[in-house]
Amino acid sequence: MSDITIKITDREGIAHTLAAPTDMAMNLMEVVRSYELAPEGTIGVCGGMAMCASCQCYVLSQTELPEMSDDEEAMLSEAFDVKDNSRLGCQIQINPEMEGLEVQLAPES
Repeated sequence: MSDITIKITDREGIAHTLAAPTDMAMNLMEVVRSYELAPEGTIGVCGGMAMCASCQCYVLSQTELPEMSDDEEAMLSEAFDVKDNSRLGCQIQINPEMEGLEVQLAPES
């Protein structure tokens, strides 16, 4: 098993430093759900299809992330509380290069 360390600040402002597996094809939204950092039914509502923005987060670190897809960009253009550093957690696949990634979950909208 190959894990990286990432930091996720939940919607209540509590920072969690945790291990995220790079060998399970998980995305950031799935990591949040597996660690139960948001109440059930409030994150990943669409199942990770970039159709609801319930997994929106703010990227706080300078970690290199994949380019934003057209679907992700379109969803964020309609979402609430969007910032310049907003991304959808379901569209960020966890990989070894993301060691040290820091994000904050956007408010529930």
